[in-house]
Amino acid sequence: MAKGNINVSVENIFPLIKKFLYSDHEIFLRELISNATDATLKLKHLTSIGEASVEYGNPQIEVKIDKDGKKMHIIDQGLGMTAEEVEKYINQVAFSGAEEFLDKYKDSAKDSGIIGHFGLGFYSAFMVAEKVEIITKSYKDEPAAHWTCDGSPEFTLEAANKSERGTEIILHIADDSTEFLEEARIRELLLKYNKFMPVPIKFGTKEVNDPDFTPKTTTDRDGKETTEPHKQITVDNIINNPNPAWTKLPADLEESDYNSFYRELYPMQFEEPLFHIHLNVDYPFNLTGILYFPKMTNDLNIQKDKIQLYQNQVYVTDNVEGIVPEFLTMLRGVIDSPDIPLNVSRSYLQADGAVKKIASYITRKVADKLKSLFNNNREDFEKKWDDIKIVIEYGMLSEDKFFEKADAFALYPTVDGKYYTYDELFNAIKAKQTDKDGKLVILYASNKDAQHSYIEAAKAKDYEVLLLDSPIVSHLMQKLESSKENITFARVDADHVDNLIKTDDTKISKLSDDQKGALEDLLKEIIPQEKFSVQLEAMDSDASPFMITQPEFMRRMKEMQQTGGGGMNMFGNMPEMYNLVVNTNSALVGEILETKTKKKQERLITQSLDLARLSQGLLKGEELTNFIKRSYEMIK
Repeated sequence: MAKGNINVSVENIFPLIKKFLYSDHEIFLRELISNATDATLKLKHLTSIGEASVEYGNPQIEVKIDKDGKKMHIIDQGLGMTAEEVEKYINQVAFSGAEEFLDKYKDSAKDSGIIGHFGLGFYSAFMVAEKVEIITKSYKDEPAAHWTCDGSPEFTLEAANKSERGTEIILHIADDSTEFLEEARIRELLLKYNKFMPVPIKFGTKEVNDPDFTPKTTTDRDGKETTEPHKQITVDNIINNPNPAWTKLPADLEESDYNSFYRELYPMQFEEPLFHIHLNVDYPFNLTGILYFPKMTNDLNIQKDKIQLYQNQVYVTDNVEGIVPEFLTMLRGVIDSPDIPLNVSRSYLQADGAVKKIASYITRKVADKLKSLFNNNREDFEKKWDDIKIVIEYGMLSEDKFFEKADAFALYPTVDGKYYTYDELFNAIKAKQTDKDGKLVILYASNKDAQHSYIEAAKAKDYEVLLLDSPIVSHLMQKLESSKENITFARVDADHVDNLIKTDDTKISKLSDDQKGALEDLLKEIIPQEKFSVQLEAMDSDASPFMITQPEFMRRMKEMQQTGGGGMNMFGNMPEMYNLVVNTNSALVGEILETKTKKKQERLITQSLDLARLSQGLLKGEELTNFIKRSYEMIK
């Protein structure tokens, strides 16, 4: 038996490991199973190139719990280690078995899926164990070795009585970590971190119907049939799927395969995804994966943390910000890349060159997929627009490269259910909606019902009105106005329609200047100045007498502030201000001016103002009650 000290640069490395190496102690299981997988895949590679003269067979990894003995066993059938290799790879932390292996076989092992992080990963065991044993036998014809360490730098290494190839790691679980002796807890961790590991993982056994047994059916005297019960057999409980969909070629998968994998990833998700994007690149970095567009809501936050990040089929995290462009964190699915390190800080990831290239590649791939879906079946794409628009609009806002590509598939729906691309919209409205200064005015509504009268007024002029109702639309319009040439967006209720698109066709007021002055004085006496700015306008005689509008700039700034950015706090803190547009060519306005009694004038103005407020949803509480009461009295 040999004794010695582990070759570490700091005497108290184990407390450091326990405290700092990993933020979450449960990671130990991921690390140890990753190492077991590593050892198994290395053996597979060596047998495939003739370097190992043993049968690879059908190896698996087994996890066993001995609750009474307070032990956990992790057993693999991989290449194992000689005593010399234990000395080198376990006791000399500075070296990594995977690094040396990859260096030796770097050309032929390039695609072997070796994880390559043996080194310190093994020592994560001491986060939960007071003592760790390794019993290992190499695929080479050499004696087995038994290594033991109690969490101090001291170890023992002796010969072992093990005849099968592979490694068994025994963790003597510490008193503060007994949760890891519970079967349910270990099953939860195996499903979280190892659900798609490339080597089968056994955790206990289960009862299943015997496939070779055919139940007999007998008939009694009364003709009643009885079928004997299925014969049950005990089989290994393999907890993982070693060949998930993203590891296969798109040509080998049907639509049903993608949908069933989606259900495997999200068992509690009952709606099918809208469509998927299969990622597969090997230069200038390695990345595979499948992204799914689920049905979206307008809540930007509820969607996040659904994409799972893997490194060679080992689960890393579902917080992929900094790796996946932010607008795509609302999608679901899997990304797997050996180029993303397992244990690093998020700030490191965001600064990493490979990660930036990955983000750029994913953005391009998603844009290309959306373009092909739009081109191949526009009708279907239009049907799905409401379910995916929030991702596309967010992408247009946050990623310039995506914004450039989005002209090919971003849609602008109208209140009548037509869908335009930007170029189609531009060509459809430029003749009628270009103002006297040569600026194209794009009219839109955010709520068809609330803005119905304004929409109808615009449609009466043969103007097209878009329906733009996502929470970030104010930001998007700002971006489009600064990126496209000579255009402006105006919500249909931002002013009366003749002011929204000003032409040289100026309407003449029926009222003289003196009459307009008298009307303005009268209105200012009755209408609260702190809420409404009165403006007299000559409009069509059949247009509304009173119309409430809110200036586009002010309303948009407040909306942008509510969804983050787009202006200083001053806009969010300012009281709601509205314009009251009074149509000087309306018969009712003329009647108000000519009415002899002040009381009747006041009643007509108050009733007209309340009708305008009602059309904008601004009449509430006591004022609404008074309006209804007053209206009934007027009917009598």
